[in-house]
Amino acid sequence: MATSRPLLAGNWKMNGTRASLSEIAALRDAVAAGRTRGADVLICPPFTLVMAAADLCAGTGLMIGGQDCDAHPAGASTGDVSAEMLRDAGAGAVIVGHSERRAHRGDTDAVVRAKAEAAGRAGLMAILCVGETRAEHDRGETLRVIGRQIDDSVPPSASAAGLALAYEPVWAIGTGVVPSADDIATVHAFMRRRLRSLLGAEGGGVRLLYGGSVKPDNAAEVLAVEHVDGVLVGGASLKEAEFLAIAEARR
Repeated sequence: MATSRPLLAGNWKMNGTRASLSEIAALRDAVAAGRTRGADVLICPPFTLVMAAADLCAGTGLMIGGQDCDAHPAGASTGDVSAEMLRDAGAGAVIVGHSERRAHRGDTDAVVRAKAEAAGRAGLMAILCVGETRAEHDRGETLRVIGRQIDDSVPPSASAAGLALAYEPVWAIGTGVVPSADDIATVHAFMRRRLRSLLGAEGGGVRLLYGGSVKPDNAAEVLAVEHVDGVLVGGASLKEAEFLAIAEARR
């Protein structure tokens, strides 16, 4: 691993109300009790819960993050939230470049890079997502697509402390299908080489996450793959018990 502390991140997407804060409180207590076995743990709830969740977890080992940010610190951008606003609300990280944003909200590589730069400007860790579609995968273009996304989305000034790179094959998100361990290993080894080429020594320390239908029954295999430094979990992060089972699956 590039770091001695894996990162286990949960993306709640458009799910959760104030009643869901009990799940975050339970996970906070589990982290405090050492049940996540020395990993860094992050939950990214919807914007409406970021401040309340951050208040619940202040001074504890559970970090709260946002699911996206605007590239600008402020301005006439109705409905958007800046990285500075997330930081002010208590967030310590933000997801950028998720495939749902790329596909449905028009986030190009250039936009993702600007958002990652904004995260750094505000003192947030950027969880930057890359991944290929099913059509690209079937055409054998996985590494070409991911290489382009890394080259065009990762800020050249990024640091190992301020960036994590998440491989989320689009065809695996929410489908229950997970690439083979060999396929994940191939992609993650490629990402490590590309980051070292782009960032030098810092690229060797960036944590590489896998995301896409990660669940308790496949987490141990995924987390045992070389160059997998953690996971980005979707639906299975909504319940403390299920997310904790993924954390406890680490060998």
